[in-house]
Amino acid sequence: MSQPAADAQNDATRDHLLAVYAPPEQHFVRGEGPYLFTDSDERYLDFFAGIAVSCLGHAHPELVATLQAQAGKLWHTSNALRVPQGEVLAARLAQLSGLSRTFFTNSGSESVECGLKLMRRYQHECGQPQRQRIIGFHGAFHGRSHAAVCAAGNAAHMAGFTASDERCDHAPFNDLDAVAALISDETAGIIVEPVQGEGGITPAGQKFLQGLRALCDEHGLLLMLDEVQCGISRTGTLFAFEQYGVQPDVIALAKGLGAGFPMGACVASEAAAAAMVVGTHGSTYGGNPLAMAVASKVIDLVAAPDFLVQVRTNAAYLNDGLNRLCDAFPDLFKGVRGLGFMTGLVLADEFENAAFVAAVREEKLLVTKAGGNVVRLLPPLNVTQAHIDEALGKLKEAAQKFGPTG
Repeated sequence: MSQPAADAQNDATRDHLLAVYAPPEQHFVRGEGPYLFTDSDERYLDFFAGIAVSCLGHAHPELVATLQAQAGKLWHTSNALRVPQGEVLAARLAQLSGLSRTFFTNSGSESVECGLKLMRRYQHECGQPQRQRIIGFHGAFHGRSHAAVCAAGNAAHMAGFTASDERCDHAPFNDLDAVAALISDETAGIIVEPVQGEGGITPAGQKFLQGLRALCDEHGLLLMLDEVQCGISRTGTLFAFEQYGVQPDVIALAKGLGAGFPMGACVASEAAAAAMVVGTHGSTYGGNPLAMAVASKVIDLVAAPDFLVQVRTNAAYLNDGLNRLCDAFPDLFKGVRGLGFMTGLVLADEFENAAFVAAVREEKLLVTKAGGNVVRLLPPLNVTQAHIDEALGKLKEAAQKFGPTG
């Protein structure tokens, strides 16, 4: 088939997708390490990783072998039967997180949904059924399900779907006094990202996150951390909260936990989890043997101390390179922010991040945008400094063509 004919066929088939995305024209058909390849065998360096999902790059040989081995044994039984691999992984997550019990899901949104239900159910079981309100934060993103959208409170994501506050209140991020003012005898808990992702790669302040823990303790609330994007070693520790000296009651996980295989987890303390008894929640596919096998291997790899040292070292190397880029193009870039390999390059107001993302893609580097006019870099955690140098070179080429130099 000729290329024009193939393009026409691709356009026709795309017309049958729900038009909620606007992807670029490239068709990626295979991956290898930190690279993606198009159907015409053009190679792109992937510093996007499927929105922080492909944490070990593409076609990682140990993950491929693990999936293939499990696929030849058993795919699905449902949670009506015991899944031994899930029991083992849940015990491991408990040991690593300092929490107790896990519910396995298929996505980050489902992990958040489980946590929101758990916080409200906990208060109900504590004899305070009026405590149904959840405090979230401006700039947050918790997924696209109804409850997750309401917890984040982004008006653009809520428009046309709800006409009420859905028992959610919202405070400015990193504003502890504003949170304290929202707490009432109807508040069940607080949901917060240790590092806001979609909101602009903005880390929570140390005192802020510790202050939220203190407020929850004072008022009998549960603290839920959304680590869907910033968890699973993305920030240089297995869980981002380890760097804050804060112990949550609930954590939502997904993305890197399956390294590309769709799965997630809601992990809770024993006290919080006790409210969820038989019949209060469920999932047909959650915790299936395929997902459990892959996630267990992912944890084997990314929780290893030497691996975490490598993540922190190489993330600092990337951060240094991006700061040098900002110095070289002061009219285009305002600075760098983030934590570990969750990195944001802030553009000057007169430049549009979406346009710069497209310019970078012309250099065969994949990145994505975030709120606050930020370009988001989320490379696989196992990239080398040579890969980072390659990415920095492509960013420099794009910057030279895109905007003025200093």
